[in-house]
Amino acid sequence: MSADKTITAQVSETGENDYAVSITVSGHTLKGDEPIESGGGNLGPAPYDLLLAALGECTAMTVRWYALQQKWPLDKVEVKLTFKKIDKVGVFEKHITVHGDTLTDTQRQKLIEVAAKCPVQRTLEGKVEIRTV
Repeated sequence: MSADKTITAQVSETGENDYAVSITVSGHTLKGDEPIESGGGNLGPAPYDLLLAALGECTAMTVRWYALQQKWPLDKVEVKLTFKKIDKVGVFEKHITVHGDTLTDTQRQKLIEVAAKCPVQRTLEGKVEIRTV
């Protein structure tokens, strides 16, 4: 995402249950909800589910982008993630698997290093300002 691009999202309650929402962003419509055990109907991902998915999506895309730039033989990248709070600190853990029979050990290591530089991760690790109006 370029520094001057503004992304707009709209979230509205659907009335399907207490927490169900419709999310519209960049021409896509998604549903969001809380799990049943939290009082929702589990009609879609919960907020932290979407945050975790965004980190994984960005990580996979960043690894692919770097491999394409280097013309490396990356067949597929997989990112498995977890999120939990430990002593009131949110902890994301990413397990990255790069597939490619002809990738060298050095290339594999570099792809794993690049995965930590995805823009969403940098945003989460950096200073963020949220203005509510």
